[in-house]
Amino acid sequence: MSTILVVDDEQHIFELVRLYLEQEGFDVAYAADGVEALRKVAEIEPDLVVLDVMLPELDGLSVCRQLRQDGNRVPIILLTARGDDIDKILGLELGADDYVTKPFNPRELVARVKAVLRRVGGTEGSSDQTREVPLALGRVRLFPKRREVFIGKEQVYLRPKEFDLLETFLRHPGQVLSREQILNRVWGYDYVGETRTVDVHVASLRDKLEESGVKVETVWGIGYKLVEEV
Repeated sequence: MSTILVVDDEQHIFELVRLYLEQEGFDVAYAADGVEALRKVAEIEPDLVVLDVMLPELDGLSVCRQLRQDGNRVPIILLTARGDDIDKILGLELGADDYVTKPFNPRELVARVKAVLRRVGGTEGSSDQTREVPLALGRVRLFPKRREVFIGKEQVYLRPKEFDLLETFLRHPGQVLSREQILNRVWGYDYVGETRTVDVHVASLRDKLEESGVKVETVWGIGYKLVEEV
């Protein structure tokens, strides 16, 4: 059974969300502020976090940033205020997987939770990694929770940042990602370093994707995109 951590300082919102999630077979945990959220993520290792942006102690965007900097890839759905487009954009840049605008229909939130769990390889109501659905393109299969990559039936061993880089590309197939976007998503928003780091890791990843049916294309002056070879 999947565990969902709901982080919101408004108790009545948590109770409403908990009711709908539990009706769908999820276990639900709660945190009332950002500091408690980080502690709960470490303690219970939830399958997904529903994270309000406006939180006491530590806001939701800071929580998201800290989790990604720590290498924690737990799926995150942000709860944002209506019209706060900058929070939505920044949240996705920091590594959030989706967002829902307040006020929201709890049924919509449950649907988003299920969709994100399917997309990142979770299963609705089950945390059994043996049934994890991979991210796939061409002959490449990447299992986020198991951190395993296969080309056909052969397992490919990637360094941690190579894995995160490939995962980022597979979550955005065919989409051009700038070097800055890749740095933020793979190395963290506060990474201090040159975009040349991205180029070096892309070159290494390309070597390991030979015969995979996919390739990382350079989009001159912008960045890179992952495409299926034809």
